[in-house]
Amino acid sequence: MSRVLARLGAATVAACLLFTTWSAATPKQAAAIDPTVGYLMAHFTGESSTGQQIYLAHSTDGLRWKDLHNGGLVLRSTVGTRGVRDPALIRSPGGDRYWIIATDLCISCGQDWSTAINNGSRNLVVWESTDLVNWSTPWLLNVASGIPDGRNAWAPEAIWNPATGDYVLYWATNVPLNGATKHRIYYARTTDFRSITTPQPYVTRPGSQEIIDTQIVEAPAGVGAYRYVRASGDGQLTIEGSNAILGTWTTIGNLSGIGLTGAQVEGPMWMRFNARNEWVLYLDQYASGRGYLPVLTTNPSSPASYRLPAAGSYDMGANRKRHGSILNLTAAEQNRVLARWRDTAINRIQSYNLQDRYVRHANYDVRVDPSVSPVQDGQWRLVPGLTGSGTVSIQSVNFPGYYLRSYGFDFRLEADDGTATFAADATFRQVAGLASASWTSFQSYHHPDRYIRHYSYLLRLDPVPDAQSRADATFRVTG
Repeated sequence: MSRVLARLGAATVAACLLFTTWSAATPKQAAAIDPTVGYLMAHFTGESSTGQQIYLAHSTDGLRWKDLHNGGLVLRSTVGTRGVRDPALIRSPGGDRYWIIATDLCISCGQDWSTAINNGSRNLVVWESTDLVNWSTPWLLNVASGIPDGRNAWAPEAIWNPATGDYVLYWATNVPLNGATKHRIYYARTTDFRSITTPQPYVTRPGSQEIIDTQIVEAPAGVGAYRYVRASGDGQLTIEGSNAILGTWTTIGNLSGIGLTGAQVEGPMWMRFNARNEWVLYLDQYASGRGYLPVLTTNPSSPASYRLPAAGSYDMGANRKRHGSILNLTAAEQNRVLARWRDTAINRIQSYNLQDRYVRHANYDVRVDPSVSPVQDGQWRLVPGLTGSGTVSIQSVNFPGYYLRSYGFDFRLEADDGTATFAADATFRQVAGLASASWTSFQSYHHPDRYIRHYSYLLRLDPVPDAQSRADATFRVTG
């Protein structure tokens, strides 16, 4: 969660109690998960309506990351503020269910920081899956209205607690209490991320010191003095240890010895390397806007063991990665994920009857031009259609998540807003060329009597009743 650099005035918010039904259903016995071979990161990228959504990246070694889905977003929130930050990726102990939980927040797209702090969403956004690739529609989980005068709900995390057979869900809420209005960490228990127990205080700091970001990792027996280690952004990057998730936590130290404090980094994100007792604590370099930095350790409960990586030893990929979560993948999980969000080729789309011209975007309008500059404005990915079967959508290379979309039968380059209307407007059937079968034409999914064609160099969606319009609607997809 991006750091608030100055305290903003508190707004009076009417508090209401959250009444939820909750029962600790008999949990599924933890299964022996297959050996893990790769890593999946869920994250957001920055302050925009498209940046504050769910992105995924994959790594085979935990240090070099490749953005999935051509760098575009993979899940868009359609509930609450319609933006999400700080996603946490959770696997059930039986390995048969997954959840993404995230902050319901969209800064600079309908909400400012003052509102978010003092009268923000009390909800988290939740998705559920049984295979990591097909996700439910999102729902809102109200966690903070059960906290007297709780004013928001930020930076959620969850961990399976074998002591109670359910999940400990924890997050930050801004609360006026004991003379200080600040963010504190609260927790509740849940089995399904649909209902929760009454929220309870979990982590607080003395005086006016806030704490927003914290994440827990479990260490195996024989590594360090504690079973669980917690890293928190609280002015420092504080390391604490405990032998019980809901037990007493002991402050061990911080990372100021390697030059990292809360003034430079936030959003701690743990990852254990596959098949060896070594960990990465990723830290979001929010102050410099550079995204995640890996910090390495062989003992999470020993601050003296943390070290900065060697130059050139890691690569975070093209997307800037902000406060997120990493899941170690089994071979089956990895195969499913990479098959679903595979890269697609970069292409140009050449006009049939004006062969020196290519489809390009310019100031979000779409036209055919010669000598496109910069070249990326004329580069596209033909990806599986946003709706329908056997269809394609045409995604911009230099604006991932933006597609060719018909609007009033004109064409624009627009960001996918997650609506069914957008999906239909941005989906086509790729058919044999209307003027030459060795070329291609694009039939509208939404208006099947119309095709993409150029007219006065602008792209339109038109009927094609004659030879001229059919030639205008014929293209070659080329490298």
